[in-house]
Amino acid sequence: MVKQQAKRIFRIVFILASIASLWFVPWILVKAWILPLPNTIQEQVNESIKNGFDGIIVYIEQGGKPSEIYVAGWHDRKNKIPAKPNALFKIASITKLYNAVAITKLVNDQRLNLDKTLSDYFPELEGRIANAKEITLRMMVQHRSGIPNFTDHPGYWENRPKTREETLELVLDLPAKFAPNKKFEYSNTNYLLIEALMDKILGYSHDQFIKEVVLIPHGLNNTFSSLKDADIADVMSGYYIGYDEDLKNEEYGMLATAEDVGKFLRGLNDGSLFEEGEQEIYSSIYEYNHTGWIPGYQSIARYHADIDAVIIQFVNTTGGYNWNLLEITHSRIVKILKNQKSL
Repeated sequence: MVKQQAKRIFRIVFILASIASLWFVPWILVKAWILPLPNTIQEQVNESIKNGFDGIIVYIEQGGKPSEIYVAGWHDRKNKIPAKPNALFKIASITKLYNAVAITKLVNDQRLNLDKTLSDYFPELEGRIANAKEITLRMMVQHRSGIPNFTDHPGYWENRPKTREETLELVLDLPAKFAPNKKFEYSNTNYLLIEALMDKILGYSHDQFIKEVVLIPHGLNNTFSSLKDADIADVMSGYYIGYDEDLKNEEYGMLATAEDVGKFLRGLNDGSLFEEGEQEIYSSIYEYNHTGWIPGYQSIARYHADIDAVIIQFVNTTGGYNWNLLEITHSRIVKILKNQKSL
């Protein structure tokens, strides 16, 4: 009798605690999770606009079937231009996949060595970056260097440096976050240095190298290293909650259509991007999926092996709970594809 009463009390306390916890979860996220799952991707894409996205593009290529692109919302909110399936989008940290492929090719050609250190390649940084004599190129590619992340610098996004050198100055002479190869911690500084290293070894821009060895050979003709190479009318507008200006004209590096990123990701995962010996190198140093975030632009590039699906998701609204909503939308798209596959 006492045990049964204790169990009842425990259940009541558990239920009350669960109800109370809901007060601390934003209702917009609860709503996005609990709404009935639509039958189609387009319905889910349309639903995501109701959650506060200004515009969304979703590219899906599954099991060798023809690819499909779904859009909703605005390409340009101010001028009432609807979202375009072939819009150029600022892919932010998804660019690291392209850089890792470029590093792989240079290592395979024996122009770079993954086990050489930062001070081997940049002697001038010894004493300016902690542990420069122990940090290897491999550690930088894998975010295991301990070098501080420049985007964590106070006020970085409000007053971004104009040059690579000015950006690097934000982390010079700072203590390491941890000893080399002891932890994983994402740091954009790793890839700032990797890009500088490629430029140094090549004697010309790593962007040109990526174009020569990745983009052109694989027909990725709608991928650009910079805004100056693109038609600004083709670039999707970007918005940050609480900030009225369109962020389209801000330079943030690589841009691409969802289709181009999808083709790249398929080639990365099926190995067709690589020459002999390269995929083994790549698999030992970096991942096969990525996300991206900069003000006004957030993105997901993922391959789901269980349903053999490449999914690229672009959303041109950041701030608030929009990253959580991006992930929720992605998970629901995956569920819809799985439901369709099981039919």
